[in-house]
Amino acid sequence: MKTMKLSMKALSLVLIGASLIACGDDEERKLPPIGGFDNADQVASADLVAYWPLNGNGKEIKSNTDPSNTVGASYVEAIKGQGVNFANGYLAYPEIASLSASLPSMSISLWAKVTNNGGDDGHPTMMFSLTRPNEWGGNINFMAETGWRPATADTLVVKGLAIIKTEDGGANFQDIINSANPSAEDIANGHSAQPNKNGGQWAHYVLTWDATTAMFRLYANGVKISNPVWESRNGGNPLALNFFTPTRPVIGTFGSVAFGTPDSWQRPMNGQLDEIRVWKKVLTQAEIGALYELEKAGR
Repeated sequence: MKTMKLSMKALSLVLIGASLIACGDDEERKLPPIGGFDNADQVASADLVAYWPLNGNGKEIKSNTDPSNTVGASYVEAIKGQGVNFANGYLAYPEIASLSASLPSMSISLWAKVTNNGGDDGHPTMMFSLTRPNEWGGNINFMAETGWRPATADTLVVKGLAIIKTEDGGANFQDIINSANPSAEDIANGHSAQPNKNGGQWAHYVLTWDATTAMFRLYANGVKISNPVWESRNGGNPLALNFFTPTRPVIGTFGSVAFGTPDSWQRPMNGQLDEIRVWKKVLTQAEIGALYELEKAGR
């Protein structure tokens, strides 16, 4: 009889535990969608060509590609699980097939914690680049002009730089930044009045290039921060990205540092990065906002 009572008690505990687990699963399933998405992986998923979660390692998971060289990199708690912490460091990669062919239009998203370093030794911070052979500037570059302002300044100037191969093999340089101190005219033309007061703290950045209109844009924490005066790069006429090859991804420094001979201002990164994604399309404002909110929530 005592054995029967014990067995029934044990069965009750098992059923209660199972019920609690099921309730937990139900709660997770019941999280409301953000922008129509349950998690960040669903945002423009059909056009995602590369993804670095940076959750304890540097693997690009779409192609299952590990870094060919790792310098000054460790992994720490970040926005979504772990991210990479660089102490004069970077991650360099071999060619990845999905990034080796030109992507006429593209978007890059990442989280960064970067501090200005202006002064006698001020220098820019390269966050992500698809490199060109034997050149400091890659086909596409996502960076911060950290050398322009002192370490105490909370406003970061973020830059996108595209270097497009012309029909005769030349290089067509196109760039976009946010204004650190937008003028009244800039604000009247649509520039954010507080463009990027994220120095020294985590922020979500997105770069987009539209081949059909040659529009080059930057976003921070879901808000467009690029100066509208500089967004149209070809008089509104189509201009597709066209890569010099081979191109190899580098996270945290310039191609010249990872694969060549750098000038003194080209340095490995000090700072942190997380959740780097590349798409072969232009993300919409709604998709960018949803991505920011989802990743911020760890989803």
